[in-house]
Amino acid sequence: MNVAFPLRADARGRTARADDQAHVRDLIEQVLFTAPGERVNRPTFGSGLMQLVFDPNRQEVATATQMLVQSSLQQWLGDLIQVEDATVEGSSEMLLVTIVYRLVRTQEQRVEQFGRPRT
Repeated sequence: MNVAFPLRADARGRTARADDQAHVRDLIEQVLFTAPGERVNRPTFGSGLMQLVFDPNRQEVATATQMLVQSSLQQWLGDLIQVEDATVEGSSEMLLVTIVYRLVRTQEQRVEQFGRPRT
């Protein structure tokens, strides 16, 4: 078992735990929504996704964002997952990211969606 993200207490007052699938999902979420420079000891960690979503809504920006997400996930989680597809959709209020990936250990394909309100 792994520590759950975000860090929190469970019903017994102990550190909440996550199974392997939930842990991988938590790791993907951390890479997606952490800005490079946000972590002191890992200044290149993250994707910078939230900075790009405010650029004009053009095909070039969408393609660049997709490549940024895929390369960031592959760089930081390449030993755990193989990214097969990534889509980023934004509205004036919400950012929705869909990741299709395969777990390296089991070769199981998974699809996860992550949402963040725009600030």
